[in-house]
This record gives sequence, C-alpha cells and structure tokens, in this order.
Amino acid sequence: MLNFLIAPDFPPENFSGWHIFNTLLQKRTGLHIHLLTPSDFAEEAQMYAEKKVDLVYANPFHAAELIRREGYLPVARPIDCPDEMVIATYADAPFQHSDELPEQSRILVTDNADVRLVGLRLLESAALSEYDIRWEKAASFQAAARRLIGGEAEAAFFLASAYRGFTAGTRSRLRVLMESRLEDISHVVVLHPDAAAHHAVLCDAFTQMMNDKSGEMVLSDLGLAKGFEQLDEEEAEFMIDLMDTLRD
Repeated sequence: MLNFLIAPDFPPENFSGWHIFNTLLQKRTGLHIHLLTPSDFAEEAQMYAEKKVDLVYANPFHAAELIRREGYLPVARPIDCPDEMVIATYADAPFQHSDELPEQSRILVTDNADVRLVGLRLLESAALSEYDIRWEKAASFQAAARRLIGGEAEAAFFLASAYRGFTAGTRSRLRVLMESRLEDISHVVVLHPDAAAHHAVLCDAFTQMMNDKSGEMVLSDLGLAKGFEQLDEEEAEFMIDLMDTLRD
C-alpha cells in the first residue's frame, strides 16, 4: 500500500474531490493507495512522524526538501497552476497597497514556508524585513482569514489558490493588497525512493487523468482544469534553484 498525502494548503471542501481523484488513481495504476488529507501543518507533521509517506502532492518549499534531503523522485505538476501568493487585509483597512503597511504590522502566516518567503520578497518594496513584522501564527489559511476579518492583524499571507477558494462571503470581507507574479513555482507530486518501481505507472496515471470525462470532471473540481504534466529531474532542480534564489 502507498500512502498519498495532500499538502494542507487547500480548503476542506476539496477533500471529497481528492478522494474521488485517489479512487481514479487506484483504478488507473492497479495500486492500493491510501489518501492522507491533513487539515493543517501540525497534523501533516504528525502523519510524517507516524508513517512513511510514499506519494506527496507537496508545496514547492517542502518538495525541495523532500527531493534534496530524502531523495524523493519528481513525478508530475499541474499545468498552468503556479503557486502565486496574496497579501490581503480586512475589507475596511486603511491600507490600499502592501507598501503602506507600517513597521511592526501584525501579519498572519501559516507554516507554509514558500508563501512566507514570497511574501517577504513582495514586502521589500515597503522596506519591511522579517524583523520589522510581528508574526502571528495561524493553523491554516482558513483560520488566517477568520482572524484577519476579526481584526487580529493588519494583513495575512495566503496561497492565491487558497484565497480564491474562500467563499464569496469571506472574500467580501477581505481585500488584496498585492499578488505575486512568479509563474515558475508550483505544487508538485513526488515519490519516495522506496516506491521507485511505481514511478512510470504513476507518471502515466497523473498525466493521462484528463483523457476521460471522469478524470476531467474531478480535475476541474480541484481547480486543476488542464491536468498534470510530467516533471523531470532537470525541471525540478530549476524550481528548487529558484526557491533558493528567493531565500538569498
């Protein structure tokens, strides 16, 4: 059996879609695949501590660690779904742009390290470094939105796809201050080296998921309307190098 973990970057409403996706993945591969859908980053860490995670739909920061430190193999990535991030505030805040955020602003963040990394790059134009900010930890993007609406911070960092996945009512009580335009980093699927024998069949299953109506429908429901493309080692290394450049 393979354990397939989905990064906790997506709203709970997507969980049913991932279960349908996993059912199709098992049919196309003939493999027994157990889906893991942690609700937040603490639960994700607990799952890694308790069991071997064979297959991961990981954010780019975590994917870089899994590939370079643990030898995970790149499998696939969604087509035209870059991991852009959003800096947002509450609807009636006095700020019109992230450049207007003052020193010691309270900013809500999750444990999604790549979102925080890109957000800090966007704040460079405001002359704010990580030491000029009062960081407020949130368990999830949904929790960050609730707390921001409640006035617990001046701004929050969100994965853009997570922000757009909020209900219309939630978005109406928030306002975007700035959004990234990187285009070259995205969530990716990676495979534990102990499961390398399944690499080819999994690559085929992910990249061919769009080839019938059931696959097309579930991918659309998950916001992955164009499906997946295979990710080779060179492309994965390019993305990791880009993440390293953002860190420097």
